[in-house]
Amino acid sequence: MQSRNLALMSIFAALYAVLVVALAGISFQLVQVRIADALLPLSIVFGWPAVAGVTIGAAVANIVSPSPSVVVDVVFGSLANLVAGFLAWRISQLRFSRETIAELLGCISAILAVTLIVGTYLAILFQTEVWIWWLGVGAGSVISIGIVGFPLVQIMKRISQKPRST
Repeated sequence: MQSRNLALMSIFAALYAVLVVALAGISFQLVQVRIADALLPLSIVFGWPAVAGVTIGAAVANIVSPSPSVVVDVVFGSLANLVAGFLAWRISQLRFSRETIAELLGCISAILAVTLIVGTYLAILFQTEVWIWWLGVGAGSVISIGIVGFPLVQIMKRISQKPRST
């Protein structure tokens, strides 16, 4: 692994974990507005290092989870981030008339992955109706991944495309 990729992965893992823990009050609710999930779509720009970083970050952050089973939260929360980041990255590489369409579809796939995986395992853990958790986690994911994360991708793309002065 290149040192740049290892550094990026470490930065994403640390950022994700710190954001979840620092904002625990909104990160572990029925409507989980995990601001850290805004990092998931950045896999569109940074690729595999971002996918791996948000996956590791979720494992670390979910150690402080108030759920009935921290182990389940660590395993399946990390899996959700792995699937969401990977889907966003790969779907964003599809060819459409506009690059932004593929990126938006990548974000939508990340929202769906987090909603379905996290919503389902939390419904099982808390022994409640799955649709309640899908609505709650889905609403939070739309905010963090769609409303915050998608524009973040557009900003990062512009920054990374600017020529560097020497």
